[in-house]
Amino acid sequence: MPSAQAGWDGIAHEIGLALRAAPARAGKTRVVAIDGRSGAGKTTLAKRLRAQLPGAPLVALEDLYGGWGGLEHGISLLAGEVLRPLAAGRAAVVPRYDWVSRGWADEWVLQPPEFLVVEGVGAGARAAARYESLLVWITADAVVRKQRALERDGELFASRWNQWAAQEDRMLAREKTPARADFVVDGSRVVSHPRRDPG
Repeated sequence: MPSAQAGWDGIAHEIGLALRAAPARAGKTRVVAIDGRSGAGKTTLAKRLRAQLPGAPLVALEDLYGGWGGLEHGISLLAGEVLRPLAAGRAAVVPRYDWVSRGWADEWVLQPPEFLVVEGVGAGARAAARYESLLVWITADAVVRKQRALERDGELFASRWNQWAAQEDRMLAREKTPARADFVVDGSRVVSHPRRDPG
């Protein structure tokens, strides 16, 4: 049986090939969105995918939320401050929230790249999806997701889990993101199910 790492690498390779074949929708940039609930495996896949796309920058939604109540704010910043300028052929000034100091840190400038990886809850929301060439949804068992999230973020997240999950519920009820995904990845078993030709 292949290891989880081999599984993630294989899925990343498959997605990388699909992204290269997909049309650019943010100016010259092909954007892949990796979405899913907290703890599903988005960051793990994003790291593997960037190895398939040398030089591809990463925009993490956790840098855009601006705090525990900011899921919708993060989606708005992704679409308006990151993807819209790229679609117009301009550099994007990417906000960055510092979770330790609980304030906004220095922004960074993103010149239009060939490929861009966007990962985080809400990455595939419709406001952003119009600029995205490929949408990946990662699903995982709720118990597995919570365990991963708490191992990653510690007990601080434990007190915020229900608040964050409620935001996810509201957003997904509106966005229907899994139904629009080009790939659905089972983050518990690390297997991928392509949904349709993204081209």
